[in-house]
Amino acid sequence: MRWLLLLLGMAAAQPRSGTQDMSRELQAMQADDSANPGMLWMQEGEALFQRREGLAGKACADCHASLAGVAARYPAWDPATAAPIDLAGRIQQCRAERQQAAPLPRESEPLLALTVFVARQSRGMALAPPADPRLAPARARGEALFRQRRGQLNLSCAQCHEERAGLRLGSALIPEGHANGYPQYRLEWQALGSLQRRLRNCMVGVRATAPAYGAAEYLELELFLAQRGAGLPVEAPAVRP
Repeated sequence: MRWLLLLLGMAAAQPRSGTQDMSRELQAMQADDSANPGMLWMQEGEALFQRREGLAGKACADCHASLAGVAARYPAWDPATAAPIDLAGRIQQCRAERQQAAPLPRESEPLLALTVFVARQSRGMALAPPADPRLAPARARGEALFRQRRGQLNLSCAQCHEERAGLRLGSALIPEGHANGYPQYRLEWQALGSLQRRLRNCMVGVRATAPAYGAAEYLELELFLAQRGAGLPVEAPAVRP
């Protein structure tokens, strides 16, 4: 009996993807590429991946035949800046260095499209955040941010997505808040969006001041969320309510 209780406790501690809490209709929409709205951005990203751009006249495809598994390992450490970098940031870096192309604004359609095209190549693979000790301080700051009360409502991420996960806020089920489906298509947005957009939405929702896109706070939160959801499958482009 003691071993059974231990196994049940271990099972309960496993992260739960938000897909498991969706309706059957939304699960079917996400699973069917012909019905998943995020695939429209993915197709645009594929075209951009093949397009020659910038002063160098190069395409992403000139260097990268396959990027399977890449999205599962981000955010990662960037030696060039001696700081963490997320997948969208790495795409921007490659465009600047190899294509000598103009930067794409955060949350712009082209950057979202390229990011989801790359992320989809890791679909079904387990999130595997790098065990790089250089990331540890930023990840620890991310966990502190996750647990920090903020805004006029004085709420933290953890109060909703850990303490109250599985309960309801009005008619909506509160998910565990894992980041394995980004970029994702949200019905409330009627568009594809990044994890940073979702984090900003939450901050605004508790009436806190949200940092600008690309801020260090988002990268730190992303690092912690990747570790928190380690082992969950990459679902990009996920569909959410």
